[in-house]
Amino acid sequence: MYKPMDDKLFLEKFDLLYERVRLHMMSAPGCHDFDHVLRVLHNARLILKEEKGADRNIVEFGALLHDIARPEELEAKGTICHAECGAKLCVSMLVECGVSDPALTEKISSTVLRHRYRGGNQPVSLEDKIVYDADKLDSIGCVGIGRAFHFAGRIGARLHNTAEEAVSSKAYSQEDSAYREYLVKLKHVPEKMLTASGRALAEKREVRMKVFFDTLNKEIYDKQ
Repeated sequence: MYKPMDDKLFLEKFDLLYERVRLHMMSAPGCHDFDHVLRVLHNARLILKEEKGADRNIVEFGALLHDIARPEELEAKGTICHAECGAKLCVSMLVECGVSDPALTEKISSTVLRHRYRGGNQPVSLEDKIVYDADKLDSIGCVGIGRAFHFAGRIGARLHNTAEEAVSSKAYSQEDSAYREYLVKLKHVPEKMLTASGRALAEKREVRMKVFFDTLNKEIYDKQ
């Protein structure tokens, strides 16, 4: 066990780490840049208010650090896992910023590792689940739509296609689209959430996505 920081000490260390993370992530791609980190942090705070018993220190530090190794993953052209690399990198950053209690840094490191939920690294603690859900929330809703179109533009994919074309196309191909991302992945995010409050937020955001794509299909394909 570790002794939780009082609010003054927590904010002091958080501010130091905030600037350290911001500078480190300046080379991260748009979909996973520092703006993404701040949105995930905001989501985590929303969930934290509703999920009683969660440790603020672990959740907020974990959210701030969850994608810390995105630049390294990009440089390695995807041959390393940013969650695994980040779980190690975040410890040294925490120590540099004066957060050196091994019991705390180990828990934060575990949360960073488990936010991706691949390779058997399933979220275990409530704090793990909150950061996982906070990250997933940023992939859906209005922000998720924007990120999907942003990524489609980066790979030279189509602006839009029919549902039939979308589901039969391959990811990262020119026939890929934001609509494919929604049909294949994003519409199913709410059922994968791990906290009750995270799921409630996700369900609201999924409705916004459905309304958007239904409207887009009407504009393009309906015969007026």
